[in-house]
Amino acid sequence: MMQPTRCGWCGSDPLYLSYHDREWGVPVRDDRKLFEMLILEGAQAGLSWLTILKKREHYRRVFDGFDPERIARYGEARIGELLQDRGIVRNRRKVEAAVGNAQAALDIRDRFGSLAAYLWRYVDEEPRQNAWASLAEVPATSPESDQMSKDLRRMGCRFVGSTICYALMQAVGMVNDHTSNCFRHRELAALLPGHAHP
Repeated sequence: MMQPTRCGWCGSDPLYLSYHDREWGVPVRDDRKLFEMLILEGAQAGLSWLTILKKREHYRRVFDGFDPERIARYGEARIGELLQDRGIVRNRRKVEAAVGNAQAALDIRDRFGSLAAYLWRYVDEEPRQNAWASLAEVPATSPESDQMSKDLRRMGCRFVGSTICYALMQAVGMVNDHTSNCFRHRELAALLPGHAHP
């Protein structure tokens, strides 16, 4: 059976293929999922995304399903336990950032109504449709991710550099960065109202 044409980055690992085909670039407006991706993108810094995908289910278990209200209350003892857990990235700065980012996410929710409302402002509430011919054209940052990074840092978040913010935007469908020859590019563009495709 012929395989569909996919973005060049997803390789052949079944977990990576499933993530590419079902999740990456699909618009997410659920606060818990957005917070999960914010934390995982930060955890990924310096590592491969496949490494994080393989650890994701364990992260969900030990980080209380990425419930920011629970994570925001983690103290030094809980952080110490997590740093002994081989199922996650055992980096103190990243674990402490997850706790601080949970506290910031609660503040954002109080001020803006939801994390989704806050993040989706950067693309005026609608996914940006890009049409890159090759992976070489796909940027690592954008003016929107630059601004998001500055604003999140101002809100107290860490591990939210512009590259991490742009990766978040790609993952949660704020931008459609599937290359134009990938079968998912057209499928995701077709989700938008008013976008007719033959």
